[in-house]
Amino acid sequence: MDFAYDARTDELRERLLAFMDEHVHPAEPVLADQLADPARAHWAVPPVVADLQAEARKQGLWNLFMPGEHGAGLTNLQYAPLAEITGRSPQLAPPALNCAAPDTGNMELLAQFGSPEQRERWLRPLLDAEIRSAFAMTEPEVASSDATNIATRIERDGDEYVINGRKWYITGAMNPDCKLLIVMGKTDPGAEPHRQQSMVLVPRDTPGVTVKRGMTVFGYDDADHGGHAEVLFEDVRVPVSHLIGEEGTGFAIAQARLGPGRIHHCMRAIGIAERALELMCRRAGERVAFGRPLAEQGVVQDWIAESRVRIEQLRLLVLKTAWLMDTVGNRGAHTEIQAIKIATPRTVEWILDKAVQAHGAAGVSQDTPLAQLWAGNRTLRLADGPDEVHKRSLARRELKRYR
Repeated sequence: MDFAYDARTDELRERLLAFMDEHVHPAEPVLADQLADPARAHWAVPPVVADLQAEARKQGLWNLFMPGEHGAGLTNLQYAPLAEITGRSPQLAPPALNCAAPDTGNMELLAQFGSPEQRERWLRPLLDAEIRSAFAMTEPEVASSDATNIATRIERDGDEYVINGRKWYITGAMNPDCKLLIVMGKTDPGAEPHRQQSMVLVPRDTPGVTVKRGMTVFGYDDADHGGHAEVLFEDVRVPVSHLIGEEGTGFAIAQARLGPGRIHHCMRAIGIAERALELMCRRAGERVAFGRPLAEQGVVQDWIAESRVRIEQLRLLVLKTAWLMDTVGNRGAHTEIQAIKIATPRTVEWILDKAVQAHGAAGVSQDTPLAQLWAGNRTLRLADGPDEVHKRSLARRELKRYR
């Protein structure tokens, strides 16, 4: 087995690492200042993001996630170490490279399933970061971990679809630059459970679309990414041409969208873990307790050693999954995608927890990135399917081998 990166990946890694050191990490305090500026429109993306995007485009570090003709043309295996690097500064680096969710998944969805007209109207400006988008799937009144529960109705009326429903935690929808909502709902409640759903494109300014409020995550509003919204759809009308694919294919399209999204989250989460371990090591070398540096305390050494072992395990599993997705496709890598989605967030959560513990009160304060990193990472155990759903599916597949 060859664990070396190929020449293109190596070259991009070097450029991206330099970009992080020269531009992204120095911009982190700038971002904090701009977010705290009382004159800033609350949900507007801070100007420093646009500055970084301009520099990233100039350096050719743009749309790295996107395969094929629309992006950098990288494989999953090539993109994995690059996404990991961006995870070291998750508030800034992914949007700087136009590689931030949910736009990434929406761009992949439009590229794979969108009509030529849909791609021209929406995909092109998303690829150029002229607009932002949101993916409206999760609902407050049903267990959205089972996507067949989705209650939003999409009913045909002549040449239009009429949408009624309520969504929440719709990432990016508070952003003033969010111009498009991809909405999943039921077009045929009487069909087979996985053929009831469809997806439609809804411009955010369509009459009947009401962004009710911003949702917080453990108290954080994630305003730097455009926040998470509760959105109400009341007799919202869009042309039939706004249907993605065919009626009844919404569930299948959602699964196709979520596969790459899950591995991208895991790639970035490894970078978060590396950042947490670095902060823990630096803190351990600076602080003295009971007459000895923290770095000489056995329990802290155990945390550090365990963190390194767990990061290396995760990285190998993620790289194997990326390789399988490239060689046998997403369906062939289904077991591994579920495995990384289970293992990565909870393992990174453990590492972040130890880094917080090593920092004491500073670890839960706004003076280090650890508290916000923990809050964001904890949501990954719910996003794109909670742990329990992936474990259920994985166990059933394992048991099937013995029946």
